[in-house]
Amino acid sequence: MTEPGTVLITGPTRNLGRHAALAMAARPHGQRPTLLLVGRAGRDLTAVGDQARARGARVHEIGCDLASLTDVRAAAATVRGLLAAGAVRPLRALVANAGTMSPDTRRASHDGYELTFAVNYLAHARLIGDLLGSFTAPARVVLLGSNTYHANFWRKLLGVAEARWADPVELARPATGEQAPGMTASGVAYSNAKLAILYYAHELQRRADAGINVSVFEPGWMPGTALGRGAPVAFQAIGRVLGRIPGVSTPQRSGPLLAAMALDEKWAHLRDGAFVLKTKPTEVQPLAHDLDRERRLWDATAELMERADASH
Repeated sequence: MTEPGTVLITGPTRNLGRHAALAMAARPHGQRPTLLLVGRAGRDLTAVGDQARARGARVHEIGCDLASLTDVRAAAATVRGLLAAGAVRPLRALVANAGTMSPDTRRASHDGYELTFAVNYLAHARLIGDLLGSFTAPARVVLLGSNTYHANFWRKLLGVAEARWADPVELARPATGEQAPGMTASGVAYSNAKLAILYYAHELQRRADAGINVSVFEPGWMPGTALGRGAPVAFQAIGRVLGRIPGVSTPQRSGPLLAAMALDEKWAHLRDGAFVLKTKPTEVQPLAHDLDRERRLWDATAELMERADASH
């Protein structure tokens, strides 16, 4: 079994990320990784760090606003510094967990990009890109996916918006207009970002060193989590009720499954953007494999990063 080394996880302060981080911290000695918790600085980040330490883990909190690519770059530099100084064990896994669903697609990140796309996709693309040379093989990159990128009967019934792909530069552009775009537009933006993550996973695997495996974890629908906090009150109330139905995913159930993706030998073979729904490897829809879109996303991402850097 590979020594667990260090695991970096973004968005560790609440819901899925918090329960994943604490599940990793609670592992037996010898299976417990050092944890790098990357999230917004403040009381919540301090609290989850303290809780992880109480379970026996070595922890470093790294304050970072994922809506700022400058902040993300600084966080990556901090990680490289810790590794170079021998302050943490070798970096074996990065879990790109953080996510948001902005209720208004006119909202922009610090760099001027549509907020959902910026946090869910661009921030992680920058973080991973800046750390690709810092992993010690065998290593894993686990991205957070969602099946919302395509519609099925139940998603249509619930009004869940599927992706409407466009050039990534367009996806990164905030909406305009006097009226807030509403939940449909927000849902499309979220699904577009999740489709981008699938495309990115495939292209990242082609470009990463052989010892780095890239996979995607889908925790299942978790009604009532913070992703829906910008939704209408009635919608949030319905989500809380649905969250009590037996078998529906919850952060408490899905967090340990995400931790397992980063650490367990069971998943060590996963690569090429393999998609796991809870505990089951699952084929993605044909539209989620598109070599031209994947290459264009990679190039467009570099363009968007350069623009952000030039503006600061």
